[in-house]
Amino acid sequence: MKIVTFGEIMLRLSPAGLNNRFVQADRFDVVYGGGEANVAVSCANYGHEAYFVSKLPTHEIGQSALNALRRYGVKTDYIARGGKRLGIYYLESGSAMRPSKVIYDRAGSSIAEATAADFDFDAIMEGADWFHWSGITPAISDEAAELTKLACQAAKRHGATVSVDLNFRKKLWTKEKAQSIMRPLMEYVDVCIGNEEDAELCLGFKPDADVNAGKTDAEGYKTIFEQMRKEFGFKYVISTLRESLSASHNGWKAMIYNGEEFYVSKRYDILPIVDRVGGGDSFSGGVIHGLLTKPTQAEALEFAVAASALKHTINGDFNLVSADEVEALAGGDGSGRVQR
Repeated sequence: MKIVTFGEIMLRLSPAGLNNRFVQADRFDVVYGGGEANVAVSCANYGHEAYFVSKLPTHEIGQSALNALRRYGVKTDYIARGGKRLGIYYLESGSAMRPSKVIYDRAGSSIAEATAADFDFDAIMEGADWFHWSGITPAISDEAAELTKLACQAAKRHGATVSVDLNFRKKLWTKEKAQSIMRPLMEYVDVCIGNEEDAELCLGFKPDADVNAGKTDAEGYKTIFEQMRKEFGFKYVISTLRESLSASHNGWKAMIYNGEEFYVSKRYDILPIVDRVGGGDSFSGGVIHGLLTKPTQAEALEFAVAASALKHTINGDFNLVSADEVEALAGGDGSGRVQR
């Protein structure tokens, strides 16, 4: 299957050493990542023809980001080159009751200043089965928001399924700006993925749930899912549900609704967390693979939740697991015993 994702890949810098703080750092570990790039890597790992679309500077750091994608089988044919810089984000990994922190240094990145002249979206979407984007991309700049719209329109012209991970980022825009951009873009979306906070801040829908207090009645989500389907015409509405017991310990499950059946996945108790960044992206990649290959939405969701649970055990943004490994966990093999 041809799967296209569109967004920004960034240089990630983290203090070297186990759970060190920014103020302790005298050197940084380097990886690359970003919402839609992470999804593309997952899809490539599952055997799909995965394309990531973006714009990268022509210098060596831009090339390093390109190479990171190619290393894991992502196709980079449609990545434009030019601009002044690659976006950077700094990650301080939390532990126990101390939360993780992210500092962005991404203003003026190549993709933030890209224009329609950089991409032939009709050529990009030719033969595509699926197009995925996230709410991070239109938040980068007004130009990126317009490009997201053009990409969605081309995807629909070519008959691709369009999915979005709402992914609200308060460091990039306000909820008022988010809703003014995101709500009109829902016209093109078939599969809407998010969590309770994303749905409220991006679209204005709030489920009757308090995740922090552990009050997560599925019926509260079902009502909101029905309202979202009615307003926007989604084929599927999907929500992850993360119980943040601590920075090192999360509960993890998800829900899906197709207008007929409301299904809640099994719950994973993730302890200890190695790296939760990219957890939502690994879920989106699992949703795409699941809905393309599984006979039921329940099986698709179980694949996605298991894929994301595994991502929490892997350092870096990318979910470096195979479909067989995900199937094993989804099937109940979570012992972690050595395979010889």
